[in-house]
Amino acid sequence: MLSLLEQNPSLRWLGKQLFNREDPAAFFDPLLEKLNPMWVRQYVPARVRSVTDETVDTKTFLLEPASRWAGFEAGQHVNIGVDIDGIRRNRTFSLSSSPRQWHSDGTVTLTIKRLPGGLVTNWIHDNLQVGDVVGVGDAFGDFRVPEDQEPALYIAGGSGITPVLSQLETLAASEYSAPVTLLYFVRTQADIIGARKLYDLRQSWLALTLEIVATNESATPQFLSSTHLDGVAGIDERRCYLCGPQGLMDLAQELLGQRNIRKDRIHSTFFSVPKAALASDDLGGEVTFSRSNTGVTSEGDAPLLEIAEAANLSPRYGCRMGICHQCSCKKASGTVVNRLTGQASGPGEETIQLCISVPQGPVTIEL
Repeated sequence: MLSLLEQNPSLRWLGKQLFNREDPAAFFDPLLEKLNPMWVRQYVPARVRSVTDETVDTKTFLLEPASRWAGFEAGQHVNIGVDIDGIRRNRTFSLSSSPRQWHSDGTVTLTIKRLPGGLVTNWIHDNLQVGDVVGVGDAFGDFRVPEDQEPALYIAGGSGITPVLSQLETLAASEYSAPVTLLYFVRTQADIIGARKLYDLRQSWLALTLEIVATNESATPQFLSSTHLDGVAGIDERRCYLCGPQGLMDLAQELLGQRNIRKDRIHSTFFSVPKAALASDDLGGEVTFSRSNTGVTSEGDAPLLEIAEAANLSPRYGCRMGICHQCSCKKASGTVVNRLTGQASGPGEETIQLCISVPQGPVTIEL
């Protein structure tokens, strides 16, 4: 019904006059949400079907998104929206199930670790229950499974295993026969996320070599080293996938580089913005948000998204990591520096991502 309403020019005009919005969902959604939260149209709703404890600080949530959700590829992320104290909060999580599960029964899983001081992750752990409904965005990300039966090496740490679980399950289901090795680093055996799935894959999929390293269960911490890579047969021919804490990924990049593995054969994904070395002495300046008629001074220690939020503006955002591009908007003038690459923009008009752009001198943003 609502799709027909959305196409009705009269209703679109009425919505524009009453709510300054052209989408009928803006004013029908509150009513629909009370009748059935799975009917809302401004975002794709997903109902929680089960909650499983993985470790003391990690849970897996089985979700059933509305049928209009477009699905995903193994290794991708989604933005999840929840209402906390009347405010809609969005955070990015990796899907830990395979696309085959989504196509089979319409469900997906998110495996979420509680973060010390984390507003959304802690709320999800403490409040999200079976039967509740959350919002789920379109899947995004370029962390994709290998192709053409290439040998692969996965290096994961902690909760970085979540997109890897999706990829391994996908490869196993496709009868991938090239050798695949997973080096998974956890603090202790009790911190293994997806343990049952990993052990089942090792048992049923002969191509998989699984090595789980409990870094804190010996007198000397067992971090990633050349010794671990020495044990990977034919490592020079492997396509490499990294996901975990930034320190682990930096170390992995260094060790793989020492073996002359090309950068285009190393793929990584991350859960926080890796900060490039920025020249702090020339960052900062006056930031003008032209549409809001708001001006603030930046010290160069925060991206434009945080600057806008501190000025009580509410720009659209998703991952806050430079991946999903939901915070993209137009820079009318001035220069910004990309936190991911350390590269400066041009001085004129261009589209930038607020979450990874730091002002370098006076900047005007159309927000």
